[in-house]
Amino acid sequence: MYFLHTMNSPIGTIGIIEEKNRIVSLLMDEQELTDFLASSKVVEHKTDLLEEAAKQLKEYFQRKRKIFSLPIFPKGTSFQQKVWKELMNIPYGEARSYQYVADGIGNPKAVRAVGQANKANPIPIIIPCHRVIGKNGALVGYAGNQTDKKAFLLQLEQCKNWAS
Repeated sequence: MYFLHTMNSPIGTIGIIEEKNRIVSLLMDEQELTDFLASSKVVEHKTDLLEEAAKQLKEYFQRKRKIFSLPIFPKGTSFQQKVWKELMNIPYGEARSYQYVADGIGNPKAVRAVGQANKANPIPIIIPCHRVIGKNGALVGYAGNQTDKKAFLLQLEQCKNWAS
């Protein structure tokens, strides 16, 4: 059973999904959210954890929060888990290249696989996949090809090392 809470944000509606007292997904795409709502395993219900997640996201969008303190459980392969763990090491307001992340997980030839893992990140913003950019500082891809949201998040954090 999943619990869902939706909130408005500067980048549109965000669906926060909880399972077993852990955040398992953030949906930022309207169609993805609609499809998830059609699932018979979801209940729209504001739990304490979902309220806290919404509060922390609101603080993030107000530039009052740089680090999230929430129990998360992103579902993915062991490789994806390594990548997502490495993304959590990228500081607020900074960006890193896909190559940097590949080097960080000890697999420097896995740049494309890192990109795919980044794209598959089920908990964007909290696991900051938006902080990964092309080697030349350009925006390259984002979940659902929403590079406008990626640019917004980098601008919000006042990232200096990307080509805006």
